[in-house]
Order: sequence, then C-alpha cells, then structure tokens
Amino acid sequence: MHELVARARSRVSELLARGSSLREALSQLTSAVEQFAGGRTVASILVLDREGLLRNGASPNLPADYLDRIDRLRPHPGLGTCASAAATGEITITPSFQEDSKWAELRHLPLSIGFRSAWSMPIKSSEGSVLGTFGTYFRETRQPTGPERRLVAELAPLAAQVIETCARGR
Repeated sequence: MHELVARARSRVSELLARGSSLREALSQLTSAVEQFAGGRTVASILVLDREGLLRNGASPNLPADYLDRIDRLRPHPGLGTCASAAATGEITITPSFQEDSKWAELRHLPLSIGFRSAWSMPIKSSEGSVLGTFGTYFRETRQPTGPERRLVAELAPLAAQVIETCARGR
C-alpha cells in the first residue's frame, strides 16, 4: 500500500508542476484506490464548488449519465454517502443501498449500474473544513476493509492538497 501511495503522490506532484487539470490530478488518486482493490471497486472524488454543491472532481469509471444525475447535490446528513460525509465531516458507510434510508431518494441510481454499497470519506483542508469527498462503490453488499479505509485515509490529504492548489490557481 505504501508503494502505491508513494507512486500516486509522485505522479500528482508531476501533474501539478506541469499545470495539469484538477480532474487529471485527482484521477491518479481514484485510480490508486481501484488498483489496490484489483478492479473490484469504483472510486469517485466529488468537490464542493463555490455554491457549496458537490461536483465531479474525478470519477473516471462512473458512467457520465450517473454523474449528471448526482451533479450539484447539496450536502445533507440524510442523503447518500458523499452528501452525508460532506455535511457531517465524518466517514459515512452504506453497507447496502437497499437497507439504508439515506439512499431512499437515490438508491435506484447506483443499483441500476450494478452497485450495491458504498462509503465516503470527507476530504478536509488543513484547517479542517470539508473540500469534498472520496467515495468508493462496491458491486457487492459490504463495508470497506481496514486496508481500504487506511488507503483512502492516506490519499485524502493529498486530494485536499490538489484541490487547494488548483483553487489557488497554482
């Protein structure tokens, strides 16, 4: 895991130095999570915009129509995993979309593309404010493993650095 994080950190630094886009830099982090899981997960980073709405930061393996349907979600503790994590500043785990009331309005969206569960970690600035979320979708009903949680916990501060660097215009 440490080698994977080191490679992601190195690649992100290179991309930022070259002036690459926010999406390109954040995609390195979602790819690291997906690679770690051996293709059994799909990772997504959502970023809070100036209006406080969640926007796609990097979700290269989620369908465009799914991303369009969740674009501009307002953080709310009772809505999904990413909106909940953004609202509360806490990790939100949904072991089953079918059984979690936070997904009542939206569960048809991930279920229709084969996902059964998800979890999300808030991405926080160095001052502790929420900048976005780092979400992971699973095709089976389950919770994240300890190593999966540790990996995202190591990558989330790097995501925060990318978001803050790009917001400052480098």
